[in-house]
Amino acid sequence: MIGRLNGILLEKQPPFILLDINGVGYECQAPMNTIYHLPELGEKVVLHTHLSVSENAHTLFAFFSLEERTLFRSLIKVNGVGPKLALAILSAMSAMEFVQNVHNGDANGLVKIPGVGKKTAERLIIEMKDKLKDWHVEGDAQSNNSQNPLSQTSNANVQEAISGLVALGYKPQSASQAISKIGDDNLPAASLIRLALKNM
Repeated sequence: MIGRLNGILLEKQPPFILLDINGVGYECQAPMNTIYHLPELGEKVVLHTHLSVSENAHTLFAFFSLEERTLFRSLIKVNGVGPKLALAILSAMSAMEFVQNVHNGDANGLVKIPGVGKKTAERLIIEMKDKLKDWHVEGDAQSNNSQNPLSQTSNANVQEAISGLVALGYKPQSASQAISKIGDDNLPAASLIRLALKNM
């Protein structure tokens, strides 16, 4: 099992990233919350990883924090939630935001995630509540917000803009990439969508 990578960031094409480790390139998939924390190309980065093995592929997933990886591993154990959906969940909201939604039983907050319907949201709440009971939302959420490069307001605008693009038929990864390229997270969601559509 590959659990940690320490190398140089070569490529960043969400959700894919490429790390150079002693001349070997490791291709990983990462959620947008991890993408936001990545350094510039050519710089060193340390990421926590999870190797997913299936009949058709060996896929390496990378995460900025241990908390993200822990949550990812818990999510893929939920019936009907595979690595692809788990990655979408961690791209749509931070780990602490997801935990808070589960603790509050807020299915409406979870259905805003692309690919999560009402039944899946309810299943997530039921199956994840006990697994997340030891997560301390208030303190961790404050710590998470201090590390997040996006403010709480701008993050809401970004997520609303991404959801709007997904509703228009774009894939979540393409929508996230288009929004991130704008470079101004303080714009209203409508402006972000308009600029993203123009660039796309």
